[in-house]
Amino acid sequence: MDPRAKLYLLLLANLMLFFHVGTGAEAVAVSLFLLLFFLSGRIRSGIRLAVLYFGLLAIDLWAVPHAGEGILMNFLSLISVGVRMMLPCIITGAYAFTTTTVGELTCALRRMHVPESVIIPCAVVVRFFPTVKEDYRQIRAAMALRGIAEGKAALLRHPAESLEYILMPLLMNGNNVAQDLSVAALTKGIGLPGTHTCMVELKLTVWDFVYPALCTLPLLWKGGILF
Repeated sequence: MDPRAKLYLLLLANLMLFFHVGTGAEAVAVSLFLLLFFLSGRIRSGIRLAVLYFGLLAIDLWAVPHAGEGILMNFLSLISVGVRMMLPCIITGAYAFTTTTVGELTCALRRMHVPESVIIPCAVVVRFFPTVKEDYRQIRAAMALRGIAEGKAALLRHPAESLEYILMPLLMNGNNVAQDLSVAALTKGIGLPGTHTCMVELKLTVWDFVYPALCTLPLLWKGGILF
């Protein structure tokens, strides 16, 4: 899928959050968003996000009618509704940025005549999160080597150690990573004036029009954006 079509899906998901669409329209739209993960071969990510979304949806449908019957019901209703409403943005964002290279995104934004002052931060952000993810893996490996908070559930059992050994190093290193990526992008000439060429050739196909239009249809039904 063309990066411009992916950006449209991301905009569509944000509109769903902004206008607070009905549950039925949201579920159909999210199902179409999740289908893209399976079509692109990212089956594990698609299954995880699908289980998370539909699990929260099931909790929402069960807990909301019983809201007010106790603190637990109110808490479950609050968490399920709040997280579920943000998931469409997370799903489309995860698909867009995990299936799009920096070169493709830069080329697409220049085709859309986006100012360079916007393109450069976007290029840095696309490379920022994978770098931070790799830093997190290295920190967890170093902690496991020293016998600190071993296991996946150890972070929940030892929140103080998680804050001290994971969150603080990531925050301190995040600023350095952002500066290094910005310098690397500028060194490659991304900020130079004039006409830029790109090794990636982007071309909108029928799929890039049909599938976004299909994802838009649930939002035009009753409970969508317009009704």
